[in-house]
Amino acid sequence: MSKPVRICMLGSGFVADFYMQGLANVNGHEVVINYSRTLDRARSFAERWGISEYTDHQAVIAREDIDLFIIALPNEEHLPVSLALSAAGRNQVCTKPLARTRDEARQMMEAAQKSGAIHGYAETEVFAPAVVKARETIDNGGVGRVLWVRSRESHSGPHSPHFWDVENTGGGALNDLGCHCVEAARYFFGKHDKVTEVMAWGANLVHRDKTRGEDNALLLLQMESGGVAHCELSWTTKGGLDLRNEIHGSEGSIFTDVTRNTPIATFSTKSSGYVIEKADIDFGWTRPLPEEAFAYGYQAEMRHFVECVRDGKQPRETYEDGYIVNCILDAGYQSMREHKWINVTY
Repeated sequence: MSKPVRICMLGSGFVADFYMQGLANVNGHEVVINYSRTLDRARSFAERWGISEYTDHQAVIAREDIDLFIIALPNEEHLPVSLALSAAGRNQVCTKPLARTRDEARQMMEAAQKSGAIHGYAETEVFAPAVVKARETIDNGGVGRVLWVRSRESHSGPHSPHFWDVENTGGGALNDLGCHCVEAARYFFGKHDKVTEVMAWGANLVHRDKTRGEDNALLLLQMESGGVAHCELSWTTKGGLDLRNEIHGSEGSIFTDVTRNTPIATFSTKSSGYVIEKADIDFGWTRPLPEEAFAYGYQAEMRHFVECVRDGKQPRETYEDGYIVNCILDAGYQSMREHKWINVTY
């Protein structure tokens, strides 16, 4: 495409803002429309980013001048909006998790595949520069055969009220954060190495007045190769987002940590402004994270999706990957209920 890739941002909340930050450093695109379910939020987002606002997603989808739709909506909106996009033959990217259940994810995947249009799964973790570098080290033989992966994603709780409603979102901390760690494990082991069975634990330890879902969870993944991955998820960790990976192989180990070992530390007796995602305080000793959108992978994934639309290629993360993650998460929830290992079926 010689013209800029024209983008519609579907959603006006937390993740939509991060996508806009990521896109700010991407060439060859133009975000022209924002859709939000309420006029106030649409107008606020549109004014903040200098774009037009809509509150009718059907009217937006019907437009012929949009090259890519980015779904940055609450989980319960993913399925109906994605199906409408597929029916119209539109290129689409969806935030994580792809859906609330494997059944919803399968509907989205099959409809998108049938449409013949581009479909991208916006899983930031596997686009984060530190994680991509770790994969390059694995590819170069730096750690030998990957044997064990440990991933942790935790913070003090969701930023928006709708996340606490597990009936609408599909689950608690495992659903919200586990999708990152599961896809990180698949990325480090290689997607050819399937997750064959899982064991999970989850409990509501702190936020019983806010949610019926689990605010802490552990998920153990058995890989087809014999390797193992374990995922630590929490909505009760203080101090801001904790995002770490360990990859242990037959010849070495790799460690990534983009939030607790930042290149700057500050001490302030007064408010110092925004520090880092999910920071509980903005004074005293803090560790701000420069260029969050870059460090987390938002910039790299948005650049990749824009380039895929420009070149007419399917992304390296598609709705099939999102569907596989949903299959693994569903098996995890079954394991929580039944207190045993569960085979993962795809």
